[in-house]
Amino acid sequence: MYFSYEHLQLLYEPFPIGIARPLMDQALYGDLLDSYPDIELFESHSEYGKAGIKYALTEKLNPKKYYQFIKSTPIWRDFHDWVTRGSFIKDTVIALKERDVDLGYGFPSRMEHLKRRLKDFKNGHFCSSQPPLSARFEFSALPANGGKVIPHTDATRKLVTLVVSMVREGEWNSAYGGGTDANRPRNPRLNYNFGNAHAQFEDMEVIDTFEFKPNQAVLFVKTFNSWHSVRPMTGVNSEALRKTLTINIMKKY
Repeated sequence: MYFSYEHLQLLYEPFPIGIARPLMDQALYGDLLDSYPDIELFESHSEYGKAGIKYALTEKLNPKKYYQFIKSTPIWRDFHDWVTRGSFIKDTVIALKERDVDLGYGFPSRMEHLKRRLKDFKNGHFCSSQPPLSARFEFSALPANGGKVIPHTDATRKLVTLVVSMVREGEWNSAYGGGTDANRPRNPRLNYNFGNAHAQFEDMEVIDTFEFKPNQAVLFVKTFNSWHSVRPMTGVNSEALRKTLTINIMKKY
């Protein structure tokens, strides 16, 4: 298990969002930082149209470079296996349920699972043995000089998102900003947005801001009103990058 949710604290309004810090053993975190991919591997794209430049290394945008890096870097290969095939999904869903956020997904024991499969087989129900959830992650970076993420609620298949800060102590100037905002629409007509329409910063009231700090994850649940954003950063003439690891738990259907 890479992550510890022992210190996970949540807000519940307007949607479940919180922070886990420290997220992992400091030595392990340092090793992941040491092997974080070079920015030269990333590709730039304009997220949400002309909303701003984002640098990313993902299985969706540049799969060849992404998988070459994962396969050639043992620590990230093991991490990828834990996220996609290990206990990450179960650990996260259980941690949320312990904090009264029940996503409706159970994790029966192996024996219970086999009994259920046998019962389905006897009743002629040949359901898939694949779990209904999957997980993936991407490396991403925003420039301190004006980088931003406009308000949105996330794609419909997303269930849980973790934004893991990938920065050393003292490496990021908090005066630049870079925190993740939990928002509430000023106009009630924007409250229901399960389809992930985008809004402007002036459309939102900031409920709380989770600062960009080392060895932490901002964790939130996708809902009809899970408006979140990163306000334009103010590192004028700075070459610093807000480096993150964004992990998504996805519904398969």
